[in-house]
Amino acid sequence: MSRKPGRHALAFIFITVLVDMIGLGIIIPVLPQLIMDLTGLEEPRAILWGGALATLYAFMQFVCAPIVGNLSDRFGRRPVLMFSLAGFSIDYLVMGLAPYLWVLFIGRALSGLFGATYTTAGAFIADVSPAHKRGANFALIGAAFGLGFTIGPVIGGFLGAVDHRLPFFVAAGLGFANLIYGFLVLPETLAPENRRPFRFRNANPFGAMLQMRQFPIVFGLLGAFALFYLGHASLPTVWSYYGPYKFGWTELEVGISLGVVGVTTAFVQGFLARKAIPMLGPKRAAVIGFTIAAAAYWGYALAPNSLAMYTVIVLGALAGIGGPAIQGIMSNQVPANMQGALSGSTTSLSSLMTVFGPGLMSVIFNRFAASDASFYFPGAPFALAGVLTLVAVVIIARVIGRHEVAA
Repeated sequence: MSRKPGRHALAFIFITVLVDMIGLGIIIPVLPQLIMDLTGLEEPRAILWGGALATLYAFMQFVCAPIVGNLSDRFGRRPVLMFSLAGFSIDYLVMGLAPYLWVLFIGRALSGLFGATYTTAGAFIADVSPAHKRGANFALIGAAFGLGFTIGPVIGGFLGAVDHRLPFFVAAGLGFANLIYGFLVLPETLAPENRRPFRFRNANPFGAMLQMRQFPIVFGLLGAFALFYLGHASLPTVWSYYGPYKFGWTELEVGISLGVVGVTTAFVQGFLARKAIPMLGPKRAAVIGFTIAAAAYWGYALAPNSLAMYTVIVLGALAGIGGPAIQGIMSNQVPANMQGALSGSTTSLSSLMTVFGPGLMSVIFNRFAASDASFYFPGAPFALAGVLTLVAVVIIARVIGRHEVAA
């Protein structure tokens, strides 16, 4: 399809990512129960298998994301995105049918192999956005994430009350519907003159990172991203176990809590960030956003009850201005024919941290939340995430302080 991007190009990618995130969010409340059913383990122990599944997915992403990004620089965004959507749909179907734990591992490996839609979506946004609007437009992806996690987990909670495998089949159906939608309406955004040859030496994780050394600001900020994503692994890994274990949440209540996360995230990134980043400038927005994120992690760690958790969710959502600001800064340092490579590098780096993050966070939760723990502190994974994010703030401040960054 040769349709060129028009004024609705951003709407197309927003809806595509939104539907994909709804599918991802649907399975979050029920995955712990499926693992417990297949293993016969209780929650603090089952999380170790949950962490292993997340680690496998992240490892496959680490290896494949640079390939996906560089392929999109060679063949265009649209075909690569369609391939990714097809892979995710197959993944949900495999997991929904899983009779044994090892089948879940196959599903997660397939998902990581095919790559996440946001790898290509980031390059898509860069293609259609002028430099001064990239930070604000990257926030649209965050808004799609937020809305997806508003709708998805709530639906998953209700569906899980009927049958905890049902959300996987619904997610597969949404994925295939998204694939059809994208095939019919998603335009190509990378002009032929901005494409470049695919080279394997740049499409492996380490080659992709080395490519970024020619851009000092990007290379420096990747270090901050590494620490941030290592800490961020505490949320998808621990949340569905932490709430039920500490506050007695049901699957439905886990879904509702993630729905509140989604609503607040969507508001901040879909509306507030698009106003705040131009007003504050990308440098201030980045530092302020990541500082709020560090404080929010400690809020989760120390929350004494559900009301406190929801308060932190609402206030912590303001951290959403940081990520798009950083993405905008980095994207403006890279030429048009390397936006896919940049997106693949950041996804690969975040995945590398997620290789270690889920295992680390699940072990910490298991150690400090177990009934026989020598020091009982179920919020320990969030506390560690807060420390890591605070170090990332220091790195961001130093990098953007040493280099000239457009306001």
